[in-house]
Amino acid sequence: MPGDKEEKPRLEAELDQTTEQLHALSAAKDRLQALLDAVLAISREVELPAVLHRIVTTAMDLVGARYGALGVLDESGAYLEQFIAAGLSEQERADLAGIDFPRGRGVLGHLIRHPEPLRADDIPSHPSSAGFPPGHPHLHTLLGVAISVRGEIYGDLYLSERRDGQSFDDDDENIVVALAGAAGLAIESARLLEQVRAASEHFQRLLLPALPDVRPLDAAAIYRPAAEPNPVGGDWYDAIRLPDGAVAVIIGDVVGHDLHAAAAMASTRNMLRALLFDRRTPPSAVLAQLDRTLEAITDNPVTTTSLTRVEPDGPAWRLHWSTAGHLPPLLVTPDRQARYLLAEPGLPLGVDTGWPRTDHTHPLPPGATVVFFTDGLVEHRDHPIDQSLHELAELATAHAALPLQEFVQALADHHPSDGHDDMAILALRTPHV
Repeated sequence: MPGDKEEKPRLEAELDQTTEQLHALSAAKDRLQALLDAVLAISREVELPAVLHRIVTTAMDLVGARYGALGVLDESGAYLEQFIAAGLSEQERADLAGIDFPRGRGVLGHLIRHPEPLRADDIPSHPSSAGFPPGHPHLHTLLGVAISVRGEIYGDLYLSERRDGQSFDDDDENIVVALAGAAGLAIESARLLEQVRAASEHFQRLLLPALPDVRPLDAAAIYRPAAEPNPVGGDWYDAIRLPDGAVAVIIGDVVGHDLHAAAAMASTRNMLRALLFDRRTPPSAVLAQLDRTLEAITDNPVTTTSLTRVEPDGPAWRLHWSTAGHLPPLLVTPDRQARYLLAEPGLPLGVDTGWPRTDHTHPLPPGATVVFFTDGLVEHRDHPIDQSLHELAELATAHAALPLQEFVQALADHHPSDGHDDMAILALRTPHV
C-alpha cells in the first residue's frame, strides 16, 4: 500500500538516528569511564613528581595525543620553572639535548597570559607562535588547559598531535578540562603530603642528639627516614660521656611508624639518659630499671634497644653491654675482619619486667670499629635476615678504611634493606696505638 511505502523510509531514518544516538551514548560512557580511570590512576600516586608525570600520560591516553607536557609556573606566575614532557622518542630527546626546556614563550606563553582552554589547528599560524627550537618536532595541533590549585594557576597542561591525525575537538577539550580539575586536587594532596613528610622528618631529626666529643674515641651517626609515605618512626641513637670516663652508646627502635612512636622514642631516650647519670650500675641493671619505669608511667609501645658502655681497659678499651631484643653490634677489626657480637638478646622493653637481663663484655683492639644499628638497615621483605646481615658485614669491611662519617654514610647509601623502615646507625672507632 502507498502508505506503507512512505512509512518505511521514515522508520529507517528514525532507526538510523536512534542507532547514532546509542553509539554517541556508548562513546560518551566509554569516555566517562576513561576519565574516571584516569582520575583514579592520578590519585594513586603520592609523590609529586609521579603525580605530575601521571597527569601528562593519562591526558595523552584520554585524547589519543602523541605528545604531552605539563609546565609548572614559577612563583611570579609569569614563566615556567619546570616542564614535564612525555611522548618523545629516544631520537627526539637526543635531538633536543642541550636545549633548555620551554620557559613559556610563544603559544605556551599565550596560555599563561590567558588561562582559558586553548585549541590550535596549526601552531605556526597562531599569532603568538614563536617557532620551535632546533631539533624540536614540528608540531601542528595543540590543546592547552590551565591547572589550578586552591584557586591559583599552578601550571598548564599541553597536548599535541592526535594519533588519528585529526584536530582536537570539543569533546577532547571538555574531558581534559575535567581531568585538569581532578589533577589540581591530586597536586594539592601530594604537596600537602610533602609538607607533612618534611615537617615530620624535621621533627624526628630534632629529637636525635648531636654526638658529643668522645675523644680519644671517634664517633659518627646517621639517620635515614623510611622510603614509604610515612617517614616518621621510632629509631634513635645516642652517645653520652659518663662521669667515670666511659662512653655510653645507645641504639633503639620503638615499634610503629607515626608521631606516637617518635614521641615514645623521645621519652624512652630521655629516661635512659637520666638513669645513666643517676646510677653507677651495669647496663643490664639500667635497662631493667628503665623497663620498670616505662611500665609504671607510660603506655609506650614495645621497644628494642641496646645499651653499651665503652670502657677504658688499661691502654685499650672494652665493650660492656646489655640488649633488650635488639640486633647485635658488628665489630670490624683493623685487618678488615667482621663479626657480630652474638649474645643473649634479652626481651624487648615492655614485654616482661620480671625477666632477668644479662651483661656481656668483649675487648676492643686499637683501630677497631663497632657498628650499632636498627633493623631498618638490614630488613628486606624478600630476603632472610641472615643474608642481609652477611651483606652488611661485607659492606662494612669494604668501606672500613674510610673516615668514620664517610663510613656510616656508605652503609646508609648501600644498605641491604628494602627501605620500608627508617634506620639509625652509630659507629664508634677506637684509637690506633
